[in-house]
Amino acid sequence: MTKPLPAFIVHVLDLLAPLGAVRARAMFGGWGIYCDERMFALIAYEELYFKADVQTADRFAAAGSTPFVYEGKGKPVQMPYWRCPEAAMDDPEAFLGFARLGLEAAARTKPAKSK
Repeated sequence: MTKPLPAFIVHVLDLLAPLGAVRARAMFGGWGIYCDERMFALIAYEELYFKADVQTADRFAAAGSTPFVYEGKGKPVQMPYWRCPEAAMDDPEAFLGFARLGLEAAARTKPAKSK
C-alpha cells in the first residue's frame, strides 16, 4: 500500500497542476518534482526550490530568493535550485511564472548519460 503524500507536497502539486502531469518522488530525505519525466523542482526541509541556470538565476535572486545549499564533506555545496520566492507562494500567477522558469532551466539541462 502506498503511503499518502505529506500535506505540503499535495499543496505544491495542486499549485503546479496547470503545468500538466506533475508528480513528486521521494529522494534523499526530500522530494523531486517532475513534469514530463524531467525534474524541475525539489522540496527539502519543507521548502520548495525550482531549478535555475545562468539564464534564470538572476530572476530568482531579484525576487529575494536564495539557492539550495547543503553541507557536503565539511563544506557548503550549492545546487542549481533556488527557493520559490515567499510572495509567489500566495500568488498563483507569480508562482507559475517561477515554476515555468524551473521547467525552462530543466529543459536546457543535458540529460544524464546512461551507463
